[in-house]
Amino acid sequence: MNSSLVGNQSGRPFCLLAISYLETINFCLLEVVIIVFLMVLIISGNIIVIFVFHCAPLLNHHTTSYFIQTMAYADLLVGVSCLVPSLSLLHYPIVLSESLVCQIFGYVVSVLKSVSMASLACISIDRYIAITKPLTYNTLVTPWRLRICILSIWLYSCLVFLPSFHWGKPGYHGDVFQWCASSWDTDAYFTLFIVVMLYAPAAFIVCFTYFNIFRICQQHTKEINERRVRFSSQDGEAGEAQPCPDKRYAMVLFRITSVFYILWLPYIIYFLLESSNVYRNRVASFLTTWLAISNSFCNCVIYSLSNSVFQKGLKRLSGAICASCARQRVAKDSSTSRSKRSSNGCHV
Repeated sequence: MNSSLVGNQSGRPFCLLAISYLETINFCLLEVVIIVFLMVLIISGNIIVIFVFHCAPLLNHHTTSYFIQTMAYADLLVGVSCLVPSLSLLHYPIVLSESLVCQIFGYVVSVLKSVSMASLACISIDRYIAITKPLTYNTLVTPWRLRICILSIWLYSCLVFLPSFHWGKPGYHGDVFQWCASSWDTDAYFTLFIVVMLYAPAAFIVCFTYFNIFRICQQHTKEINERRVRFSSQDGEAGEAQPCPDKRYAMVLFRITSVFYILWLPYIIYFLLESSNVYRNRVASFLTTWLAISNSFCNCVIYSLSNSVFQKGLKRLSGAICASCARQRVAKDSSTSRSKRSSNGCHV
């Protein structure tokens, strides 16, 4: 193990980013700023997403809303779990031993991100079935089966990372805990196990389904445009090109999936390099991990910018909040004016 990862002997705090330590502050300033900033964004963003889904019934017309909400809850729990390393970096006393806290935190974060990864794969399968089997889609994809699928995602994610307590790091490399950096190694066999059981199948499913979705959409668009041109030429009117109706929604989900894998790719590469003892660096460990965790906030940003129904729900939610604040302000002003009138009457 790299000696730089071992706890320092000078009594200074254990900081992964050396530039974050200041002599006047007895904690890792830069790490705390990054983690707390991400924690606030993740929690606030996903709470908004959850509330908007409850305020906009039209969003629940798509079966993918089940998986989107599952991802939102998983990402919200990621943000809440970030409180643990934040308190550790600020040197708050922890009841449990550092090794156990480190293992539990690594396991929880890995499970939650596995839920997001599996949900994205299920979303792509759902859209693939909707496009390839539109007539039998409602009989194949039912609310009951969706609930069973979501429960299976959570159970599978919990089970696949359970061996991490014996084999080594499950995939968390932030190492804000000193024990994680100095004593908890990755295992090449466990890395292979995770790649085979999670990363590779999820990536293959996403690539296969979206490739076929866009190929089918292109065919549908071509056929629709040819028919419009044929009929418009008979009527003497020029026809406009019409896109595939399913393509727009598929593009939203494709953007979410693409950003997920873009942000997670540096972490996965570092995970493989460290497991094979090719490369090990604590700064790269911290940055790749928290770059991947930042995806928990990016999902709600992409969805809010890309989905028109979600934007309407967000406006409805913000309007309800503003109306509630206005009512409270009016009630407060009226109570204040009444109290002034009563006080004036007492002095007469």
